[in-house]
Amino acid sequence: MPLTTPSRRSPSRRSLLAGAAGATGAVLLTGCSGSGAAPGADSGIALDRRMREGAVRDSRQLLERYDATLAAHPGLAERLGPLREAVAAHTRALAPADPAAGKPSPRPGPPSPSSPSSSGAAAPAAGAPAARKEPVPAQPAEALSALADAERDLSEARTITLAGAPGELARMLASVAACGAVHAYLLTSTPGAAS
Repeated sequence: MPLTTPSRRSPSRRSLLAGAAGATGAVLLTGCSGSGAAPGADSGIALDRRMREGAVRDSRQLLERYDATLAAHPGLAERLGPLREAVAAHTRALAPADPAAGKPSPRPGPPSPSSPSSSGAAAPAAGAPAARKEPVPAQPAEALSALADAERDLSEARTITLAGAPGELARMLASVAACGAVHAYLLTSTPGAAS
């Protein structure tokens, strides 16, 4: 008698997302315990700042990919515009606070295609992404797929990073990672198609 297996062997996308959300929630709950300043609070502040600076750098690199894709494929502006604006908002939200003023550090403004070098002075690591830039694929569908891959990769990296992040930053990274996963889905789905 042959061994029968269930008709559905692989988990559904919903069950994978639910599992990831549950794991993220568990990590976030562990970051919420405790009250007051810990003995190593200064090192926690330094860790928070370094992690935020890295997250901002990653978001700026993703913004550059959106801008390059929009420059190569202006017909995708309606589809990419809202996603690009969300990434810009994430960049602003993740910016470390300026301790002297008690407010976030300068935030990136709207893209200025005519002066890409001027934005390089404001971004501490702006020279690094230029060396790693990948060309935008010539076909719009391939360009969307490449952008979705970049969103997915960054979302996965942020999900891993949030485990070692201080409480508030961990919550922000989880939120931004989830948004990146949604962006990857939206970039690869067919607009207007029934699901």
